[in-house]
Amino acid sequence: MKILVINGPNLNMLGIREPDHYGRETYQDLCEKIQKHCDKQNVDVKIYQSNHEGDLVDEIQKAYNNMDGIVINPGAYTHTSIAILDAVKSVNVPTVEVHISKVEEREDFRQVSYVRLACVKTITGHGTDGYLEAIDYLIEAYK
Repeated sequence: MKILVINGPNLNMLGIREPDHYGRETYQDLCEKIQKHCDKQNVDVKIYQSNHEGDLVDEIQKAYNNMDGIVINPGAYTHTSIAILDAVKSVNVPTVEVHISKVEEREDFRQVSYVRLACVKTITGHGTDGYLEAIDYLIEAYK
């Protein structure tokens, strides 16, 4: 199985940005955690991060006929990007939306998720372990 993990804007600032919401793990810690988990599960994983919406769309499009699943944390683009929603719809690859914090308990604008409309599952508020849960879900549901 091949899974693409996509992280949107500011995820590269994990451990620095608002640790009360996102914890103290760094982005490098997250990548290592994901890689180690996937190695144990015999899953090929590609981890990608960008602060640029078009780059995220390009990476999603590359998943077409190349990936078996996508785990995406679109960051702030969750609440604004129809382009990311359309990209996920276009590739027809099972996608799980992940958020480190419990967005449903935060500001009103964080209650809107465009990408969720194209996702098979959403995981929020489980910290970085939510990524592992998303990977496990894809493995079980789509192996």
